This record gives sequence, C-alpha cells and structure tokens, in this order.
Amino acid sequence: MKSLPSGYRALVVGASGGIGAAAAELLRDEPGCGGVETLSRRDDGLDLTEEGTIAAAAERLRDGAPFDLVLDATGALTIDGIGPEKTIRVLDPQAMAKQFAVNAIGPALIFKHFLPLLRRDRRAVFATLSARVGSIGDNRLGGWISYRASKAALNQIVRTTAIEAARTHPQAVIAALHPGTVTTPLSEPYGAGRERLSPDHSARMLLDVLDGLQPAQSGRFFAYDGSAIEW
Repeated sequence: MKSLPSGYRALVVGASGGIGAAAAELLRDEPGCGGVETLSRRDDGLDLTEEGTIAAAAERLRDGAPFDLVLDATGALTIDGIGPEKTIRVLDPQAMAKQFAVNAIGPALIFKHFLPLLRRDRRAVFATLSARVGSIGDNRLGGWISYRASKAALNQIVRTTAIEAARTHPQAVIAALHPGTVTTPLSEPYGAGRERLSPDHSARMLLDVLDGLQPAQSGRFFAYDGSAIEW
C-alpha cells in the first residue's frame, strides 16, 4: 500500500476466510505496514447478526486506533445449507432474511462501529467485499435473488456511508469490491466454467486497486482488476 504512509495500521474483518486471511498475511509482509489487527467469528466471536459482538470488538481495538486501512472481508453465499435460488418460485423469506443479515446489515454495522476508528487527518481506506452479481445494471441472467439483493443493498450502504464519511474523513476512500470467483469454500460449488483466482491472487489485486483509488472515487464499486462496475 504505497499510498499510505510508512507505519500505517490495518484491520481485516473476516480474517478467517480465504480472502481475509490472504489479505492479512500480505499486509503483515509489507515493510511499510506498522501493524495488522484481525477479527473473525472463529477467533474472536464476531457475529454479524449480533451487534453487541461488533460493538465490543470495536471497543477492544479503540486503544490501537486510528486505522489507516479497514478491509471487511465478511460475507456468505450459502447459509444454513441453503444456497442461491434458481427461481423466485423457491424463494424462502427466512433464508432471504438471513442473506440480508449477513451480507448487508452485518457490513452496515461494521461501518457503524469501525468508521469512528478510521484515521481522519490523512488518507484512509475502508473497503468491503461485495459481488458483481449485486450490480442491477449488470444483471443479465436472473436467479440468485436473495444473494443479489443483499449485495445490491450493501452497495447502497457503501454509497451512502461514503457520502456521510466525506464530511468527517475528507481524505478517505470508501469502496465496494468484487473479488472475482475465488477458490474458497464460498464459491466452490459455483465456480465451474469460470476463471478462478486463488485467495492470495485476489487479495493482492484488491489491495492494488485500493492503493490506486482517490477520494473523488469514494463510494464506488470496483472489480479486482480495477474496472468500475455499474450499480
């Protein structure tokens, strides 16, 4: 992250997942990084459906703030054994609500509790993992209604958060990222016939994208190759 000053501090949320773990390792190996904090459900009891766990995690890390980089690498495609729907005829309201709880409300709560820990006096970056299928303009196949809708909601949360953050963090970049189809358990059942990236490759490209973004691009949606994705 050449755009951040030497000694910058980073936080990776969802660090037990493939992309989160890879990003944390890459940041630890960077000579300019002064420290990496990680949070996950497995290691820290962080539960996206329980705001108290998110608030408590933010309070624990307050003494180590401010952070120059926060990467939210949380998300789920299959929840409680239920994967994406092929048609609206099989839509289940409880399953849909769980998709929103994990993929939209959870990240919104991460913004709520960790944006105050983001550095205000110089460049800072706060990014969350979305998915290209959350793009309304790019939807040409249909299906996957609950997952698509939850990621579209997340994109709106990112856009709205960026507008608000610009008032208090004028040099910050808030972004939604599409990591590509990555060889992780999340995408394993759905990757046939697609180009697949290793977690390390995806994480490396995502960090490169964030490194090049400017405050004027805050609140936008980018793919792992740096291309902008329409909402």
